[in-house]
Amino acid sequence: MPKVSVIVPVYNVELYVERCLKTLVNQTLKEIEIIVVNDGSTDQSKEIVQKMLEQFSDKIVYLEKENGGLSDARNYGIPYAKGEYIAFLDSDDYVEKDMYQKMYELAKKENSDMVECDFYWEYPDKQKEDIGEIYQGKKEMLQKVRVVAWNKLIKREILEKEKITFPKGYRYEDVEFTYKLIPYLEKVSFLKEPCVHYIQREGSISNSQNERTKEIFEVLEHVIKHYQEKEIYETYQTELEYLYTRYAFCSSFLRMVKIKDNKIRKRLLKETWNKVNQNFPNWKKNKILQQRNRKNLYMKTINKWTYPIYAQLFRRMK
Repeated sequence: MPKVSVIVPVYNVELYVERCLKTLVNQTLKEIEIIVVNDGSTDQSKEIVQKMLEQFSDKIVYLEKENGGLSDARNYGIPYAKGEYIAFLDSDDYVEKDMYQKMYELAKKENSDMVECDFYWEYPDKQKEDIGEIYQGKKEMLQKVRVVAWNKLIKREILEKEKITFPKGYRYEDVEFTYKLIPYLEKVSFLKEPCVHYIQREGSISNSQNERTKEIFEVLEHVIKHYQEKEIYETYQTELEYLYTRYAFCSSFLRMVKIKDNKIRKRLLKETWNKVNQNFPNWKKNKILQQRNRKNLYMKTINKWTYPIYAQLFRRMK
């Protein structure tokens, strides 16, 4: 039985997928299973993967399906995973050769439900290390976790038991997946080394802003509904209110000001302001918001008069 199963969705990444897979088949952890899900690629990705499969049939499991998007491809691969732990890796990224050995050994040593590592932002002309905070407990994790799936090793039985999957058809799939998973993680460990190279491609989904940017609110509402259905909403209400507000006035605002269409941009900014105040009318009294830091200070100064001014300033700065 493999110790780790790595699920790799592939869609039109002929320039990147070979490098990605080479860093996986050459991992120092030998008991590894690489589940490649071809999500209806129309370029040479399939041919490249099949050549790799001929060489490494003992490590690569090849699956093929009609195009359904990143979330659908990840979900498709989960039932095929046999490893004690599951990892996800995007096919345009790549990893250090000892990443999964180090993460697995740490997971076993500390009996962890999940291990998280640091990573590199890889730009065409520079590299930046992303060093995450170490958090204690689920409530602090809700505030501080980096909501990406590909720097984590997750115990497979938790995903299967709790039926945690990625939302199909939405952006920000890692946001929903991560926040739904958190209540079931009793022990999280941290590998304080950058092990993933997160490639920044011009024109990628994460770097393209349009009306779909507002999907973050549907995703967050899915999370809140999940907590309500599991009857744990009251336990985490303060954290969820703060998350919703922080996404709205920090990351979402910064994405929305990049939208080129002036009418869409202004409308979405107004919708954002209204959504927060409709769903959480007392958000300014949130206990976490009272903590002293620059982000909270900025958020506390936002009101119906200042948010359009901030939006103009952010747009000039971008």
